Amino acid sequence: MQVDLDKTFELPGSGNQGWTFLQDIRGVASCMPGAEITEQVDDSNYKGSVKAKIGPATMAFAGNIEIRSMDLDKRELQMVGKGQDSKGTSSATMDLTAWVVEEEGKALLRGKASVTVTGKAASLGGRMMTQVADQILNQFGKNFCNNVAAMGEDEVAEQAREELAEQPAELNGFAFAWSVFTGWLRSLFGGKASN
Repeated sequence: MQVDLDKTFELPGSGNQGWTFLQDIRGVASCMPGAEITEQVDDSNYKGSVKAKIGPATMAFAGNIEIRSMDLDKRELQMVGKGQDSKGTSSATMDLTAWVVEEEGKALLRGKASVTVTGKAASLGGRMMTQVADQILNQFGKNFCNNVAAMGEDEVAEQAREELAEQPAELNGFAFAWSVFTGWLRSLFGGKASN
């Protein structure tokens, strides 16, 4: 099953700050709760892991990240991540292109991702997978913005650092399930459901 996503996040700092952070592969990986780079193989290849807690069970995915291209002029990064859970029942691949632009005095992080999931994880179905992936990317975007804001020395930077320190150590399946459920209700009722 494949899900395609296209997201834009307004950055709290300058385009240069956003691009500086986007080049920090370890920092970018840390923007997803539960994800970490465990080893740098060379300039373009990394090994990493993602932990997700669903009820009493914790699932662990291990995989590789390859930096396919980094265009300094366009401030654009393309990377491909591939992983498999420790039991071998699910696997996922994500092809992500992200870039930083400045428009109308605002710095923006833009991203296009194609996520392919196989095995048990694919049994969620198309609509559910899209909503789960959307929620994960929203959390990623929030953490990315906080990291850019934390580069500063003002009150906003201090608040961003505090939020980053409180970030959960792993993906919480119940929290995402609730977000997916409320998103599903909104889709049924034309966006009128309340959280």
